[in-house]
Amino acid sequence: MAEDREVLREVWDGKLPICFRLAEEEVSTMQQPDPYYLMISRISYFPLVVDKVHKHFSRHVDERHHGNEMWVEYNGQPLKWHLPIGLLHDYYASDSTLPWNITVHFQNFPEGQLLHCGSRAVVEAHFMSTVKEADMLKHRSQVMSSMQKKDHNQLWSGLLNSKFDQFWAVNRKLMERTGGEGFKHIPFRLYLSDCTLLQRLITPMTASGEKATLETLLQQVAPHVLTGDGAAFSVVTHGIQVPLDSPLQWMSEHLSYPDNFLHLCVLPTT
Repeated sequence: MAEDREVLREVWDGKLPICFRLAEEEVSTMQQPDPYYLMISRISYFPLVVDKVHKHFSRHVDERHHGNEMWVEYNGQPLKWHLPIGLLHDYYASDSTLPWNITVHFQNFPEGQLLHCGSRAVVEAHFMSTVKEADMLKHRSQVMSSMQKKDHNQLWSGLLNSKFDQFWAVNRKLMERTGGEGFKHIPFRLYLSDCTLLQRLITPMTASGEKATLETLLQQVAPHVLTGDGAAFSVVTHGIQVPLDSPLQWMSEHLSYPDNFLHLCVLPTT
């Protein structure tokens, strides 16, 4: 990959200040628990970073619910643990003030809206499955299948422990171009404001041999976003509005989340 290490580092180091509060109706102690503040990595997942939050609030809920699975919500919207934290903030709260205020629950798990997550092993399995899907799109699965188990473990351990060099020592192999060309396809997920999720096979080069850009992707996947004066929507990832002329290959190499997907939010411009 044509590596721009500073960009990779900025994406890796991105953090969000979050204020966690226990749902008022679940407080069972005389004293209201204090909110719990954390600076959390944008590229991580909630089950990996909320152990201290769980410990802080669990003593304030009825002991009958101590063994329940904790879940979080924002403005009444349950937050899906299998999506990166930065993506969730971009999609639901990009126009809100910081810190991001999140409500913690130990009761009434929203079965129809959230997957259960019993352990970090569940997060790891989901993460590795997504990385393999991305490699299938980019290299027809050739990179992941040629790696050893220790490489997979290093990839996960690097993310889990926020070790940039450890993670990228392996991940850079997943960012190598095929025969000096671009990727076979660009792994991306486009999130529209009406909760629609779009994926499609998009190549990094157009049929005429030019570099495909973010605008190219939108033309093929969500052309309505580009209609009118073009200022009604913006595309955001990692809290950054991405210019429409950004090459997809460069974006995939530098702005993908650790799962190797571009997670792009199409948001109304306010």
